[in-house]
Amino acid sequence: MTTMAERPRTAGSDFAELGRRINAAGLLERRPGYYVVRLGLVGAALVGGWAAFFVVGSSWWTLAVAAFLAVVFAQLALVAHDLAHRQVFRTNTPSRRAGLIAGNLGIGMSYGYWMDKHTKHHANPNHDDLDPDVGPGVLVWSREAAAGKGFLTKYQAYFFFPLLTLLGLSLKRESIRALRNGTVKRRRVESALLATHFIAYAGVLLLVLSPLQALAFFVVHQALFGVYLGLTFAPNHKGMPHPDGTEDYLRKQVLTSRNVRGGVLVDVALGGLNYQIEHHLFPAMPTPNLRKAQPIVQRFCDEIGVSYEMTSLTDSYAQALRHLHDVGTDLRRRD
Repeated sequence: MTTMAERPRTAGSDFAELGRRINAAGLLERRPGYYVVRLGLVGAALVGGWAAFFVVGSSWWTLAVAAFLAVVFAQLALVAHDLAHRQVFRTNTPSRRAGLIAGNLGIGMSYGYWMDKHTKHHANPNHDDLDPDVGPGVLVWSREAAAGKGFLTKYQAYFFFPLLTLLGLSLKRESIRALRNGTVKRRRVESALLATHFIAYAGVLLLVLSPLQALAFFVVHQALFGVYLGLTFAPNHKGMPHPDGTEDYLRKQVLTSRNVRGGVLVDVALGGLNYQIEHHLFPAMPTPNLRKAQPIVQRFCDEIGVSYEMTSLTDSYAQALRHLHDVGTDLRRRD
């Protein structure tokens, strides 16, 4: 008679076995207390930031408020991410309603547009044709897609961080485009909430600040928001292998993802997305449980011989930049 450890498993059963271990540890159970505290803190920071904006008034110190609110907006986006994965609420309706408030009304990004894009990413991470996060755009993530590109792609690694300053504006533009094209469900509700955000945002800036101060606040706020958001997602998959379509679910998620080691500060700063492997395997797992799941998943991957990537935060950025630079190698050779 063989034990479970001795019994051979097929690739398709690997995730089922891992799922049993995760369930046995109770790591898929909801954590309402955690989210009450987290939502309360982010909400308080948002209210406090805008209160500080009005208190500081027409002063160049308002740029410090802009920097603070950039951090708060990114944290609110991370909350919207958890809502989209139903980590906060068990059912879709309250998750969607809270997501619309956080996304459309809070930070000015279509929740429906982002959720559709992110769902495709989770289904096929790092897939050249099916993952919208690595599709050809301003940045190019594969040598095949780089063919025929110009100067920006040749030296895109050097432009990576400056381009992140435009990420927030890009998400707003794509949100508007998706709403115009009718590709977002509940188009009227989303449009109304998004318009409310834009009008209120522009209104308070022009009401309190001089035109030049309002422009400076807008630039600092949106640029730093984009950088923070980009630095949160960049370590997760950039520079990792691209799937060929033959992988089972577990290998497709693990081999294309990268974890970032660190303590509580890194967990908070990245919203738990530093445990990207665990998040991709179990998207509905509450954020605070990802840290507990990490050693279970890593041990299991070691058992079945699946590579498990975990590195430091700085090295994760270095790997992404090296990959971007390598993509442009063929273009630079032609110079």
